[in-house]
Amino acid sequence: MSFDCDIQYEVEGTLPSESQFQSWVNAALAEQLDEGELCIRIVSQEESQDLNNAYRGKNKPTNVLSFPFEVPEGIPLQLLGDLVICADVVSQEASEQNKALFDHWAHMVVHGCLHLIGFDHINDEDAEEMESLEQKILASMDIADPYRDEN
Repeated sequence: MSFDCDIQYEVEGTLPSESQFQSWVNAALAEQLDEGELCIRIVSQEESQDLNNAYRGKNKPTNVLSFPFEVPEGIPLQLLGDLVICADVVSQEASEQNKALFDHWAHMVVHGCLHLIGFDHINDEDAEEMESLEQKILASMDIADPYRDEN
């Protein structure tokens, strides 16, 4: 398995390392794909809000946005797409939800990667499937169930 991650840090602070991001991507995609390439961009609240408003019609920053890349038919390209993660929102959520900061980062990366390969949580059945897979992937890294307080 080979997953190539381009990490773009647009903000500073207590952020995961490139190797941490790589390990989370590997864990998220290992059972789904053999290879792929993606970009993870760590952004400010302003950039997150601009993108969330432009693409989802929600005028507020959000934790993670996923932009899957649709490879044109007949082109052998393993580009999965882009994840845009707002550092401040992830940090605030981790604090509010009493979660370890980097465990929450791992969850956001796993969640975003699954979106890139077609998983969603629009209806209850899809949400249950996606959350179950997230729980399994995170448990394989000794990270607690991120939905434990929401059930």
